[in-house]
Amino acid sequence: MAAAFARELGGGQVVVHSAGSAPGETLNPAVVEVMREKGVDISNEAPQKLTDEMGLHADVIVTMGCGDACPVYPGKRYLDWELIDPAGKSLEEVRPIRDDIEQRVVALLDELLTPNN
Repeated sequence: MAAAFARELGGGQVVVHSAGSAPGETLNPAVVEVMREKGVDISNEAPQKLTDEMGLHADVIVTMGCGDACPVYPGKRYLDWELIDPAGKSLEEVRPIRDDIEQRVVALLDELLTPNN
């Protein structure tokens, strides 16, 4: 969700990779649906494993509870967003998670894209 919002709201001003240290095989259908409600279609996306190339070329790495499983790339800025895992949750339970992620992405983009920050 974070990557989709960053792509959508970043207006082409940011390069975004969505990857995990242990990604699932498919997207959560509830996540796909709640994003569709916001006008963001992620139905053609697929979970990806984080590669060293992604990490080494990133300015900011946002983690979401991967703990020790997250690789560390020296000199990179890390943000760890503690979020409820939407796995197995209903649409009603996933919507507030989506909205929290959207607010965090908006704040991060504002920080990254505002001159003199």
